[in-house]
Amino acid sequence: MRFAHIDGDHLTLLNVYHAFKQSGEDKNWCYENFVNHRSLKQADDVRTQLSRIMDRFNLKRTSTDFTSKDYYINIRKALVQGFFMQVAHCERTGHYLTIKDNQVVQLHPSTCLDHKPEWVLYNEFVLTTKNYIRTVTDCKPEWLLKIAPQYYDMNNFPQCEAKRQLEMMQARMDSKQYQQGF
Repeated sequence: MRFAHIDGDHLTLLNVYHAFKQSGEDKNWCYENFVNHRSLKQADDVRTQLSRIMDRFNLKRTSTDFTSKDYYINIRKALVQGFFMQVAHCERTGHYLTIKDNQVVQLHPSTCLDHKPEWVLYNEFVLTTKNYIRTVTDCKPEWLLKIAPQYYDMNNFPQCEAKRQLEMMQARMDSKQYQQGF
């Protein structure tokens, strides 16, 4: 919990990785902080591999400066780019429903979130005696509509509270664009 980020598990994992790198990849630091050295080394290897691939294809690497207020926001938007299909909405009843297939799920007990965001993206759907979503991060409905408009096409969306919320957000976004056009 020392590395917990208010917006969720992905950013918490990023905080752990940054602290690991600042420790000089020290095994003792990992032991003292209850994190797995081998897993962090593997994450670092994957990062290095991706960097090499980008270099080989002359792809520009861009990052938001760590001191920028948009640093974590931009990372969350990037997560939406990859996981836009793995989103759940918190209903008025307090439980989450996955988007499109309306599966009732709960946040996994291992999450660092100490609140229930209205919208979350997740990495894993875990089936035990209950349906859980694991590795979750808070996201915004307007990001979903902007980043994946084909997937969030309301004509192909099941009736649910999430659809009504997305329709209202789309109307607000359309209204702002309309007003800016004048």
